[in-house]
Amino acid sequence: MSILITHSLLSVHGFLTALDVWDVIFILLLAAFLGVEVISNVPAILHTPLMSGANAIHGVVIIGSIIVMGHADSDNYIALILGVLAVILGTLNVVGGFVVTNRMLEMFKKKERK
Repeated sequence: MSILITHSLLSVHGFLTALDVWDVIFILLLAAFLGVEVISNVPAILHTPLMSGANAIHGVVIIGSIIVMGHADSDNYIALILGVLAVILGTLNVVGGFVVTNRMLEMFKKKERK
C-alpha cells in the first residue's frame, strides 16, 4: 500500500514540476470560480451538512500541511512559514465550522420549560 502511495505522490510531483506559473494561476482561478459557483447554488437546508464535510476536509489539510512542513528543509523559511500559516488557518476553519454547526443545531433543539 505504501508503495502505491509513494508512486502516486511521485507522479503528482512530476506533474506539478512540469507546470508553468501561468498554468498554476489558471488552475487556481478556475478552482476559485468553480467554488464560488458551487457554493452560491447550495440551498440553505444543506449548509450544515456541507459545513461538517468541509470541516473533515480541512482536517486533512491540517495533517497534510504538518507532513509537508516535516519534509521541508530547515533553512527553507518560506515553506515553513506557509506551512505554519496553513496549519493556523486550517485549525481556525475547523474550529469555527464546528462552532457554527453546533449553534445551528442548537436552534432545532426543543427548549425546556420550567
